[in-house]
Amino acid sequence: MKSIFYLICICILISCSNSKNTSEFIKTVEGRYLFNSNETLEVYFFEDVLKINWRDKNMTPVKANDSSFYLKEMNEKLIFISTPEAHIELAEKREHEGEKFYFTKLTAGEKTALEYFKNKEYTKSLNAYKALQKKDSLDPTIQEWGLNRTGYKYLKANEFEKAKAIFKINIALYPEKSNVYDSMGDAFKKENDTLKAIEYYEKSIAINPENRNSVKNLKKLKKGIEK
Repeated sequence: MKSIFYLICICILISCSNSKNTSEFIKTVEGRYLFNSNETLEVYFFEDVLKINWRDKNMTPVKANDSSFYLKEMNEKLIFISTPEAHIELAEKREHEGEKFYFTKLTAGEKTALEYFKNKEYTKSLNAYKALQKKDSLDPTIQEWGLNRTGYKYLKANEFEKAKAIFKINIALYPEKSNVYDSMGDAFKKENDTLKAIEYYEKSIAINPENRNSVKNLKKLKKGIEK
C-alpha cells in the first residue's frame, strides 16, 4: 500500500514539475532578485518552464503549485509573491523556524553595488553602497576593513583607478575614520601624485595625529619637495 502511495506522489510531483506556467506569471516573476547584497539569482523561463540561474548554475525547480517551487540545490521551497511588489519568500521550515527570508526583485537595468563597480560605473556603485549602509549599517558588504583590503589588492596590481574608486567609497561611508584617508594617500603616493598624497595624509592626521603611516609618509613627501 505504501509503495502505491509513494508512486502516486512521485507521479504528481513529476506532473507538477512539467506543467507550464501562465504568461501572466511569467511576466510578473521573470527577472533578477537580490540573494544578498552582492549576489543575485535570475529567474527565467524555457518553454514556459521556470528556470533559475544562481552562482553560475542553471537549475530547474520542481513545481509545487502555481506560485511555489522546490529548489533542490538550496533545499528550499521558493514562494513567488506578486503583490504589492514582486519578491520571493522562503517557506518556513525547521532550520529557520520563525524567521522570514525574502529576495527582492531588481528593476530593469538595476545592478548590485559590486556589479556597478565591476562595470566601472563608480558613481552608481558609490550610491548603491551608501544605500546599503542606510538600510543596514552592519551589512558585511560595507565593512571598512573589507573594502580597504580590496582597495589594496587593486593597488598591489597597479590598478590605480579601481583602488582609488574603492577608497573613495570607503571615505564616503566612513568620513570620520583616519585610515580611509591614509589609504587614499597611499594610492596617490604609489601613483607618484605627491600633492594629492600629501592632501590625504594631512586629512588622515587631522582626524588622528597618531596615524603612524600618514605621519611617516607625509614627512618623507614634504622633505622630498623641499629638496
